[in-house]
Amino acid sequence: MLSWKDFLKDNIVSIEDLDKVLHMSPDEKEHLMKVAERHPMRIPKYYFDLIDWSDENDPIKKLAVPNEMELNAAGDYDTSGESTNTKMPGLQHKYGTTALVLSTNVCFMYCRHCFRKRMVGYSSEEINNRLEEATEYISSHKQVNNVLVTGGDAFALSNDHIEDYLKNLCAIDHLDFIRFGTRVPVVLPQRIYMDEELLDILKRYGKKKEIIIISQFNHPRELTEEARKGVKALKDIGVTVRNQAVLLKGINDNADTLSTLLNDLTAIGVHPYYVFQCRPVKFVKEHFQVPISEGIEIISEAKKKLNGLGKAFRYAMSHPRGKIEIFGKTEGKIIFKFHQNKLEEDSDRIFMRDIDEKGTWLNEDLNFIE
Repeated sequence: MLSWKDFLKDNIVSIEDLDKVLHMSPDEKEHLMKVAERHPMRIPKYYFDLIDWSDENDPIKKLAVPNEMELNAAGDYDTSGESTNTKMPGLQHKYGTTALVLSTNVCFMYCRHCFRKRMVGYSSEEINNRLEEATEYISSHKQVNNVLVTGGDAFALSNDHIEDYLKNLCAIDHLDFIRFGTRVPVVLPQRIYMDEELLDILKRYGKKKEIIIISQFNHPRELTEEARKGVKALKDIGVTVRNQAVLLKGINDNADTLSTLLNDLTAIGVHPYYVFQCRPVKFVKEHFQVPISEGIEIISEAKKKLNGLGKAFRYAMSHPRGKIEIFGKTEGKIIFKFHQNKLEEDSDRIFMRDIDEKGTWLNEDLNFIE
């Protein structure tokens, strides 16, 4: 009988695999090898087959296939201050009510816009290998009412490992819900709808605590029939699915594409949660960032085409000082508000900055940087 693991057998993991399709020049091949040496490539055959090779600017290709632009080292590896919020290897506690567990450094696909390029695919220094200690920390911090298990990709873990997390976390009385951060519904949905064991685990523990899957669909073409089957399988067992998209240059940075994505998600019961400003990550910044001023216009136009559920998301950035909502423009200013804050002084804070047409991020003093 065919298993979801059979869909991993033909993964594209080398530049040689790519060259069979792209027929690259020696220089192109050399450049991509340098990229892949620094940040590895892994593309499930399922997702690879979604690429339209006749389109030089195909968005699926940009999300999955290394590009020479990744040789540009502008930016920073830790753009939201994760290192300063680490309480033990693999456990971060930035916001009072939420603990974040980095459960693995592995993903079924290494997305080219990944904001954890510093670790995903090759570094295990920040991974949680001591679940008991993490559980003890969360148990002793009563203000924590939810945990986000992420990575890497939380669903790249074995079923036994996923169940270990659920068994330990569900035993903590003051937790209201448990979230799993995963791109599996997007890049390998067979892992969900073909795996009865995984679905049974989620269903059983979902009776003890609410389980929420945080997916990341970034383009309408990712919502295939297989992806819809994966989402339906989760919803059929009572699991909530929400989506965090990233605003990405050349992928979804126009109102039509973004509104189509968000409308298609709400149509299958996946509620948009955030649209994030792409972080200024090293080897990502120059390739994928959209200026904030332009992003506001894209979001505004997209929302005109959405229903109430579709437009309930927040356009935000994950800044070292917190999640900052990007409200909009008025009289030459851009309005921001702290949605979540690390520092008490920033609680519920609203501030404005002069419009900077090239600004893509805010520095520690909350001023625009390009």
